[in-house]
Amino acid sequence: MNRDKIAIIGLGYVGLPLAVAFAEKYCVVGFDISQSRIDELNKGFDQTLEVEDELLKSVLRKSNNQVGLINTNQVQDIRDCNIFIVTVPTPIDEDHNPVLTPLVRASETVGSVMKKGDIVIYESTVYPGATEEDCVPVLESTSGLKYNEDFFCGYSPERINPGDKEHTVKKILKVTSGSTPEIAERVDELYRSVITAGTYKAASIKVAEAAKVIENSQRDINIAFVNELAMIFNKMNIDTVDVLEAAGTKWNFLPFRPGLVGGHCIGVDPYYLAQKSKKAGYYPQILLAGRRLNNSIGPYVGSQVVKLLMKSGKVVNKSRVLVLGITFKENCPDIRNSRVIDIIEELREFEVKVDVYDPWANAEEVKREYDLDLIDVLDFSDFDGIVLAVAHKEFGGGFLSSISPGTVVYDVKSFLPKETITSRL
Repeated sequence: MNRDKIAIIGLGYVGLPLAVAFAEKYCVVGFDISQSRIDELNKGFDQTLEVEDELLKSVLRKSNNQVGLINTNQVQDIRDCNIFIVTVPTPIDEDHNPVLTPLVRASETVGSVMKKGDIVIYESTVYPGATEEDCVPVLESTSGLKYNEDFFCGYSPERINPGDKEHTVKKILKVTSGSTPEIAERVDELYRSVITAGTYKAASIKVAEAAKVIENSQRDINIAFVNELAMIFNKMNIDTVDVLEAAGTKWNFLPFRPGLVGGHCIGVDPYYLAQKSKKAGYYPQILLAGRRLNNSIGPYVGSQVVKLLMKSGKVVNKSRVLVLGITFKENCPDIRNSRVIDIIEELREFEVKVDVYDPWANAEEVKREYDLDLIDVLDFSDFDGIVLAVAHKEFGGGFLSSISPGTVVYDVKSFLPKETITSRL
Protein backbone atom coordinates (compact mmCIF):
# COMPACT_ATOMS: atom_id res chain seq x y z
CA MET A 1 0.00 0.00 0.00
CA ASN A 2 1.16 3.55 -0.79
CA ARG A 3 2.29 5.34 2.36
CA ASP A 4 0.90 8.71 1.32
CA LYS A 5 -2.48 9.63 2.75
CA ILE A 6 -4.28 12.17 0.63
CA ALA A 7 -6.90 14.74 1.61
CA ILE A 8 -9.02 16.19 -1.19
CA ILE A 9 -10.45 19.57 -0.10
CA GLY A 10 -13.70 20.22 -1.98
CA LEU A 11 -15.81 17.39 -3.42
CA GLY A 12 -17.50 19.04 -6.37
CA TYR A 13 -17.19 18.43 -10.10
CA VAL A 14 -13.38 18.45 -9.83
CA GLY A 15 -12.63 17.07 -6.40
CA LEU A 16 -14.82 13.98 -6.38
CA PRO A 17 -13.53 12.38 -9.63
CA LEU A 18 -9.98 13.08 -8.46
CA ALA A 19 -10.67 11.58 -5.03
CA VAL A 20 -12.11 8.43 -6.61
CA ALA A 21 -9.12 8.10 -8.96
CA PHE A 22 -6.64 8.33 -6.08
CA ALA A 23 -8.78 6.08 -3.87
CA GLU A 24 -8.09 3.13 -6.13
CA LYS A 25 -4.46 3.17 -4.94
CA TYR A 26 -4.26 5.38 -1.84
CA CYS A 27 -5.96 6.10 1.46
CA VAL A 28 -8.02 9.17 0.62
CA VAL A 29 -10.10 11.45 2.80
CA GLY A 30 -12.57 13.61 0.91
CA PHE A 31 -13.39 16.82 2.79
CA ASP A 32 -16.29 19.14 2.03
CA ILE A 33 -18.03 21.72 4.23
CA SER A 34 -21.48 20.63 3.00
CA GLN A 35 -23.07 18.02 5.25
CA SER A 36 -25.67 17.16 2.59
CA ARG A 37 -22.92 16.55 0.04
CA ILE A 38 -21.07 14.24 2.45
CA ASP A 39 -24.28 12.36 3.25
CA GLU A 40 -25.13 11.69 -0.40
CA LEU A 41 -21.57 10.60 -1.24
CA ASN A 42 -21.46 8.22 1.71
CA LYS A 43 -24.64 6.65 0.35
CA GLY A 44 -22.87 6.11 -2.96
CA PHE A 45 -24.65 8.80 -4.96
CA ASP A 46 -23.16 11.78 -6.82
CA GLN A 47 -25.73 14.36 -7.89
CA THR A 48 -23.24 15.97 -10.29
CA LEU A 49 -23.25 12.69 -12.26
CA GLU A 50 -19.48 12.92 -12.74
CA VAL A 51 -18.89 9.60 -10.97
CA GLU A 52 -21.14 6.58 -11.52
CA ASP A 53 -22.76 5.27 -8.37
CA GLU A 54 -21.24 1.79 -8.69
CA LEU A 55 -17.72 3.19 -9.05
CA LEU A 56 -18.23 5.50 -6.07
CA LYS A 57 -19.54 2.66 -3.92
CA SER A 58 -16.62 0.46 -4.92
CA VAL A 59 -14.02 2.84 -3.44
CA LEU A 60 -15.82 3.77 -0.23
CA ARG A 61 -14.02 2.35 2.81
CA LYS A 62 -14.83 1.90 6.49
CA SER A 63 -11.38 1.63 8.03
CA ASN A 64 -9.17 4.70 8.32
CA ASN A 65 -6.08 2.79 7.16
CA GLN A 66 -7.38 1.06 4.04
CA VAL A 67 -6.99 1.99 0.39
CA GLY A 68 -10.18 3.76 -0.59
CA LEU A 69 -12.23 6.85 0.17
CA ILE A 70 -13.78 8.26 3.33
CA ASN A 71 -15.89 11.44 3.02
CA THR A 72 -16.19 13.89 5.90
CA ASN A 73 -16.85 17.48 6.93
CA GLN A 74 -14.83 17.13 10.13
CA VAL A 75 -11.43 18.83 10.02
CA GLN A 76 -9.88 16.40 12.50
CA ASP A 77 -10.41 13.58 9.99
CA ILE A 78 -7.75 15.04 7.66
CA ARG A 79 -5.19 15.67 10.40
CA ASP A 80 -3.14 12.55 9.68
CA CYS A 81 -2.92 13.20 5.92
CA ASN A 82 0.41 14.28 4.47
CA ILE A 83 -0.75 15.45 1.04
CA PHE A 84 -3.55 17.98 0.69
CA ILE A 85 -5.11 18.70 -2.71
CA VAL A 86 -7.33 21.79 -2.87
CA THR A 87 -10.10 21.72 -5.49
CA VAL A 88 -12.48 24.46 -4.35
CA PRO A 89 -14.24 26.86 -6.75
CA THR A 90 -12.68 30.18 -7.78
CA PRO A 91 -15.62 32.37 -8.83
CA ILE A 92 -15.96 36.05 -9.72
CA ASP A 93 -18.20 38.72 -8.20
CA GLU A 94 -20.81 40.81 -10.01
CA ASP A 95 -18.07 43.23 -11.11
CA HIS A 96 -16.05 40.35 -12.58
CA ASN A 97 -13.37 40.53 -9.90
CA PRO A 98 -11.82 37.23 -8.74
CA VAL A 99 -13.17 35.91 -5.45
CA LEU A 100 -10.48 34.01 -3.57
CA THR A 101 -12.54 33.50 -0.41
CA PRO A 102 -13.10 29.74 -0.93
CA LEU A 103 -9.37 29.31 -1.65
CA VAL A 104 -8.34 31.28 1.43
CA ARG A 105 -10.72 29.38 3.69
CA ALA A 106 -9.53 26.05 2.31
CA SER A 107 -5.95 27.16 2.97
CA GLU A 108 -6.90 28.05 6.54
CA THR A 109 -8.42 24.60 6.99
CA VAL A 110 -5.32 22.87 5.66
CA GLY A 111 -3.00 25.14 7.65
CA SER A 112 -4.78 24.25 10.87
CA VAL A 113 -3.82 20.56 10.55
CA MET A 114 -0.60 20.74 8.53
CA LYS A 115 2.62 19.15 9.81
CA LYS A 116 6.29 19.36 8.89
CA GLY A 117 7.03 17.67 5.58
CA ASP A 118 3.45 17.95 4.26
CA ILE A 119 2.69 18.98 0.68
CA VAL A 120 -0.24 21.19 -0.35
CA ILE A 121 -1.26 21.00 -4.02
CA TYR A 122 -3.72 23.46 -5.55
CA GLU A 123 -5.91 22.57 -8.54
CA SER A 124 -8.29 25.56 -8.50
CA THR A 125 -7.94 27.86 -11.49
CA VAL A 126 -6.17 31.06 -10.47
CA TYR A 127 -4.02 33.83 -11.91
CA PRO A 128 -0.25 33.36 -12.08
CA GLY A 129 1.24 33.84 -8.63
CA ALA A 130 -1.88 33.11 -6.56
CA THR A 131 -0.52 29.93 -4.97
CA GLU A 132 2.64 31.52 -3.59
CA GLU A 133 1.38 35.09 -3.12
CA ASP A 134 -2.13 34.48 -1.75
CA CYS A 135 -2.29 30.92 -0.45
CA VAL A 136 1.16 30.28 1.02
CA PRO A 137 0.99 33.24 3.47
CA VAL A 138 -2.30 31.85 4.78
CA LEU A 139 -0.75 28.39 5.20
CA GLU A 140 2.25 29.89 7.02
CA SER A 141 0.23 32.11 9.37
CA THR A 142 -2.27 29.37 10.23
CA SER A 143 0.23 26.56 10.70
CA GLY A 144 3.23 28.46 12.10
CA LEU A 145 5.39 26.56 9.58
CA LYS A 146 7.77 28.01 7.00
CA TYR A 147 7.31 27.57 3.26
CA ASN A 148 9.88 25.39 1.49
CA GLU A 149 11.49 24.52 4.80
CA ASP A 150 8.74 22.91 6.85
CA PHE A 151 6.11 22.38 4.15
CA PHE A 152 5.93 22.52 0.36
CA CYS A 153 3.44 23.34 -2.36
CA GLY A 154 2.50 22.22 -5.84
CA TYR A 155 0.07 23.30 -8.50
CA SER A 156 -1.65 20.94 -10.93
CA PRO A 157 -4.52 22.65 -12.73
CA GLU A 158 -7.80 20.80 -13.08
CA ARG A 159 -8.89 19.97 -16.61
CA ILE A 160 -12.22 18.33 -15.88
CA ASN A 161 -14.90 18.85 -18.55
CA PRO A 162 -18.27 18.45 -16.77
CA GLY A 163 -20.56 15.95 -18.44
CA ASP A 164 -17.80 14.56 -20.66
CA LYS A 165 -17.71 10.77 -20.26
CA GLU A 166 -14.85 10.35 -22.73
CA HIS A 167 -12.28 12.82 -21.37
CA THR A 168 -12.43 11.73 -17.73
CA VAL A 169 -9.87 12.73 -15.12
CA LYS A 170 -7.50 9.79 -15.69
CA LYS A 171 -7.62 10.24 -19.46
CA ILE A 172 -6.59 13.90 -19.52
CA LEU A 173 -2.87 14.68 -19.50
CA LYS A 174 -2.02 16.44 -16.24
CA VAL A 175 0.23 19.48 -15.90
CA THR A 176 2.15 19.39 -12.62
CA SER A 177 4.57 21.63 -10.74
CA GLY A 178 6.23 22.02 -7.36
CA SER A 179 7.82 24.65 -5.17
CA THR A 180 11.28 23.03 -5.40
CA PRO A 181 12.75 20.72 -8.05
CA GLU A 182 12.47 17.78 -5.67
CA ILE A 183 8.83 18.54 -4.81
CA ALA A 184 8.03 19.07 -8.49
CA GLU A 185 9.21 15.53 -9.16
CA ARG A 186 7.33 14.23 -6.15
CA VAL A 187 4.07 15.87 -7.27
CA ASP A 188 4.57 14.64 -10.83
CA GLU A 189 5.17 11.11 -9.60
CA LEU A 190 2.04 11.24 -7.46
CA TYR A 191 -0.22 12.17 -10.36
CA ARG A 192 1.60 9.88 -12.75
CA SER A 193 0.61 6.96 -10.53
CA VAL A 194 -3.10 7.45 -11.33
CA ILE A 195 -3.30 9.50 -14.55
CA THR A 196 -3.14 7.03 -17.44
CA ALA A 197 -2.82 9.84 -20.01
CA GLY A 198 0.49 10.88 -18.43
CA THR A 199 1.81 14.12 -16.98
CA TYR A 200 3.73 17.22 -18.05
CA LYS A 201 6.03 18.80 -15.46
CA ALA A 202 5.92 22.59 -15.85
CA ALA A 203 8.95 24.78 -15.19
CA SER A 204 7.38 26.40 -12.12
CA ILE A 205 4.15 26.86 -10.22
CA LYS A 206 3.55 30.20 -11.95
CA VAL A 207 4.01 28.59 -15.37
CA ALA A 208 1.46 25.91 -14.51
CA GLU A 209 -1.00 28.54 -13.22
CA ALA A 210 -0.57 30.61 -16.38
CA ALA A 211 -0.94 27.59 -18.66
CA LYS A 212 -4.30 26.73 -17.13
CA VAL A 213 -5.75 30.20 -17.26
CA ILE A 214 -4.86 30.69 -20.94
CA GLU A 215 -6.40 27.35 -21.98
CA ASN A 216 -9.87 28.67 -21.26
CA SER A 217 -9.05 32.23 -22.32
CA GLN A 218 -8.04 30.96 -25.74
CA ARG A 219 -11.37 29.14 -26.16
CA ASP A 220 -13.24 32.22 -24.98
CA ILE A 221 -11.58 34.41 -27.59
CA ASN A 222 -12.18 31.92 -30.41
CA ILE A 223 -15.85 31.59 -29.51
CA ALA A 224 -16.15 35.37 -29.32
CA PHE A 225 -14.86 35.57 -32.89
CA VAL A 226 -17.52 33.21 -34.28
CA ASN A 227 -20.18 34.91 -32.15
CA GLU A 228 -19.28 38.20 -33.80
CA LEU A 229 -19.41 36.49 -37.19
CA ALA A 230 -22.93 35.31 -36.34
CA MET A 231 -23.98 38.91 -35.68
CA ILE A 232 -22.38 40.09 -38.92
CA PHE A 233 -23.83 37.32 -41.10
CA ASN A 234 -27.28 37.76 -39.57
CA LYS A 235 -27.26 41.33 -40.94
CA MET A 236 -26.41 39.88 -44.36
CA ASN A 237 -29.02 37.10 -44.25
CA ILE A 238 -26.28 34.46 -44.39
CA ASP A 239 -26.47 31.31 -42.28
CA THR A 240 -23.41 31.31 -40.00
CA VAL A 241 -23.24 27.53 -39.61
CA ASP A 242 -23.32 27.11 -43.39
CA VAL A 243 -20.38 29.49 -43.62
CA LEU A 244 -18.43 27.70 -40.89
CA GLU A 245 -19.01 24.30 -42.47
CA ALA A 246 -17.75 25.60 -45.82
CA ALA A 247 -14.69 27.25 -44.24
CA GLY A 248 -14.10 24.10 -42.17
CA THR A 249 -13.16 22.15 -45.29
CA LYS A 250 -9.71 23.76 -45.02
CA TRP A 251 -7.39 21.56 -42.94
CA ASN A 252 -6.28 24.25 -40.50
CA PHE A 253 -9.57 26.05 -39.92
CA LEU A 254 -10.52 25.92 -36.23
CA PRO A 255 -13.97 24.31 -35.72
CA PHE A 256 -15.57 26.70 -33.22
CA ARG A 257 -19.30 27.38 -33.22
CA PRO A 258 -21.29 30.37 -31.93
CA GLY A 259 -23.13 30.08 -28.63
CA LEU A 260 -23.52 31.09 -25.02
CA VAL A 261 -20.32 31.05 -22.96
CA GLY A 262 -20.96 30.26 -19.32
CA GLY A 263 -19.93 27.70 -16.76
CA HIS A 264 -17.28 27.85 -14.08
CA CYS A 265 -14.25 28.00 -16.41
CA ILE A 266 -14.42 29.69 -19.81
CA GLY A 267 -16.75 32.45 -18.70
CA VAL A 268 -14.72 33.15 -15.55
CA ASP A 269 -11.02 32.41 -16.00
CA PRO A 270 -10.15 35.29 -18.39
CA TYR A 271 -11.07 37.73 -15.62
CA TYR A 272 -8.45 36.17 -13.35
CA LEU A 273 -5.73 36.73 -15.92
CA ALA A 274 -7.06 40.21 -16.74
CA GLN A 275 -6.91 41.34 -13.11
CA LYS A 276 -3.34 40.13 -12.69
CA SER A 277 -2.39 41.72 -15.99
CA LYS A 278 -3.77 45.09 -14.92
CA LYS A 279 -1.87 44.90 -11.62
CA ALA A 280 1.29 44.21 -13.63
CA GLY A 281 0.71 47.40 -15.61
CA TYR A 282 -0.90 46.15 -18.82
CA TYR A 283 -4.58 46.57 -19.66
CA PRO A 284 -5.55 43.53 -21.76
CA GLN A 285 -7.34 44.32 -25.01
CA ILE A 286 -8.33 41.10 -26.77
CA LEU A 287 -8.93 39.20 -23.54
CA LEU A 288 -11.59 41.60 -22.27
CA ALA A 289 -13.03 42.33 -25.71
CA GLY A 290 -13.78 38.63 -26.04
CA ARG A 291 -15.46 38.62 -22.64
CA ARG A 292 -17.62 41.64 -23.50
CA LEU A 293 -18.69 40.09 -26.79
CA ASN A 294 -19.58 36.74 -25.26
CA ASN A 295 -21.45 38.39 -22.40
CA SER A 296 -23.63 40.15 -24.97
CA ILE A 297 -24.84 36.98 -26.69
CA GLY A 298 -27.70 36.13 -24.30
CA PRO A 299 -29.33 39.57 -24.65
CA TYR A 300 -28.69 39.43 -28.41
CA VAL A 301 -30.53 36.10 -28.70
CA GLY A 302 -33.41 37.46 -26.63
CA SER A 303 -33.75 40.52 -28.87
CA GLN A 304 -33.63 38.34 -32.00
CA VAL A 305 -36.46 36.19 -30.66
CA VAL A 306 -38.53 39.31 -29.95
CA LYS A 307 -38.02 40.50 -33.54
CA LEU A 308 -39.07 37.10 -34.87
CA LEU A 309 -42.21 37.15 -32.72
CA MET A 310 -43.09 40.56 -34.14
CA LYS A 311 -42.46 39.45 -37.73
CA SER A 312 -44.72 36.45 -37.23
CA GLY A 313 -47.57 38.70 -36.12
CA LYS A 314 -47.41 37.94 -32.39
CA VAL A 315 -48.18 40.56 -29.78
CA VAL A 316 -44.88 40.54 -27.94
CA ASN A 317 -46.07 41.48 -24.46
CA LYS A 318 -48.76 38.82 -24.66
CA SER A 319 -46.46 36.12 -26.01
CA ARG A 320 -45.34 33.02 -24.18
CA VAL A 321 -41.93 31.52 -24.90
CA LEU A 322 -40.52 28.17 -23.86
CA VAL A 323 -36.78 28.04 -23.15
CA LEU A 324 -35.32 24.55 -23.45
CA GLY A 325 -32.37 24.14 -21.08
CA ILE A 326 -30.96 26.12 -18.17
CA THR A 327 -27.69 24.25 -17.48
CA PHE A 328 -24.52 25.84 -18.82
CA LYS A 329 -23.91 22.96 -21.25
CA GLU A 330 -25.59 19.91 -22.70
CA ASN A 331 -26.17 16.58 -20.93
CA CYS A 332 -24.90 17.92 -17.63
CA PRO A 333 -26.73 19.13 -14.48
CA ASP A 334 -24.28 21.98 -13.80
CA ILE A 335 -26.11 25.33 -13.68
CA ARG A 336 -23.20 27.45 -12.46
CA ASN A 337 -22.84 30.72 -14.38
CA SER A 338 -25.31 29.61 -17.04
CA ARG A 339 -25.83 32.44 -19.51
CA VAL A 340 -29.26 31.11 -20.50
CA ILE A 341 -30.51 33.45 -17.79
CA ASP A 342 -29.46 36.40 -19.99
CA ILE A 343 -31.88 35.26 -22.71
CA ILE A 344 -34.68 34.91 -20.17
CA GLU A 345 -34.06 38.33 -18.66
CA GLU A 346 -34.00 40.00 -22.09
CA LEU A 347 -37.31 38.40 -23.04
CA ARG A 348 -38.83 39.53 -19.75
CA GLU A 349 -37.71 43.09 -20.50
CA PHE A 350 -40.28 42.96 -23.32
CA GLU A 351 -42.88 41.47 -20.95
CA VAL A 352 -42.74 38.07 -22.63
CA LYS A 353 -43.92 35.25 -20.35
CA VAL A 354 -41.08 32.73 -20.15
CA ASP A 355 -41.25 29.08 -19.09
CA VAL A 356 -38.15 26.94 -18.68
CA TYR A 357 -37.88 23.19 -19.12
CA ASP A 358 -34.72 21.20 -18.38
CA PRO A 359 -34.71 17.43 -17.66
CA TRP A 360 -31.11 17.59 -16.36
CA ALA A 361 -31.27 20.50 -13.93
CA ASN A 362 -32.16 20.23 -10.25
CA ALA A 363 -35.30 22.32 -9.74
CA GLU A 364 -34.36 23.35 -6.20
CA GLU A 365 -30.91 24.54 -7.30
CA VAL A 366 -32.41 26.49 -10.20
CA LYS A 367 -34.89 28.17 -7.87
CA ARG A 368 -32.15 29.03 -5.38
CA GLU A 369 -29.66 30.28 -7.99
CA TYR A 370 -31.92 32.03 -10.52
CA ASP A 371 -35.32 32.28 -8.81
CA LEU A 372 -36.86 30.27 -11.66
CA ASP A 373 -39.51 27.58 -11.39
CA LEU A 374 -38.90 24.81 -13.90
CA ILE A 375 -41.95 23.31 -15.59
CA ASP A 376 -42.25 19.55 -15.90
CA VAL A 377 -45.22 19.18 -18.25
CA LEU A 378 -45.01 20.31 -21.86
CA ASP A 379 -47.86 21.33 -24.15
CA PHE A 380 -46.23 22.93 -27.16
CA SER A 381 -49.53 24.45 -28.27
CA ASP A 382 -49.27 26.87 -25.33
CA PHE A 383 -46.21 28.65 -26.73
CA ASP A 384 -45.73 31.35 -29.33
CA GLY A 385 -41.99 30.76 -29.42
CA ILE A 386 -39.42 28.16 -28.43
CA VAL A 387 -35.74 28.81 -27.75
CA LEU A 388 -33.46 25.78 -27.75
CA ALA A 389 -30.74 27.11 -25.46
CA VAL A 390 -29.01 23.86 -24.45
CA ALA A 391 -28.53 20.84 -26.73
CA HIS A 392 -29.58 18.09 -24.32
CA LYS A 393 -29.95 14.73 -26.03
CA GLU A 394 -33.61 14.65 -24.99
CA PHE A 395 -34.32 17.60 -27.30
CA GLY A 396 -33.23 15.71 -30.42
CA GLY A 397 -35.19 13.40 -32.70
CA GLY A 398 -38.84 14.34 -32.92
CA PHE A 399 -38.99 16.27 -29.66
CA LEU A 400 -40.54 19.33 -31.31
CA SER A 401 -42.62 17.46 -33.87
CA SER A 402 -45.92 18.46 -32.26
CA ILE A 403 -45.43 22.23 -32.19
CA SER A 404 -48.15 24.39 -33.69
CA PRO A 405 -47.69 25.94 -37.16
CA GLY A 406 -46.39 29.47 -36.89
CA THR A 407 -44.47 28.88 -33.67
CA VAL A 408 -41.17 30.74 -33.69
CA VAL A 409 -38.27 28.33 -33.09
CA TYR A 410 -34.83 29.79 -32.38
CA ASP A 411 -31.91 27.36 -32.12
CA VAL A 412 -28.98 28.75 -30.15
CA LYS A 413 -26.91 25.57 -30.56
CA SER A 414 -27.59 24.69 -34.22
CA PHE A 415 -28.82 21.39 -32.85
CA LEU A 416 -32.11 21.01 -34.69
CA PRO A 417 -32.57 20.29 -38.42
CA LYS A 418 -32.36 23.56 -40.31
CA GLU A 419 -35.71 23.04 -42.02
CA THR A 420 -37.53 22.73 -38.67
CA ILE A 421 -36.49 26.08 -37.20
CA THR A 422 -37.19 29.76 -37.80
CA SER A 423 -33.66 30.97 -37.16
CA ARG A 424 -30.42 30.09 -35.40
CA LEU A 425 -27.41 31.85 -33.96
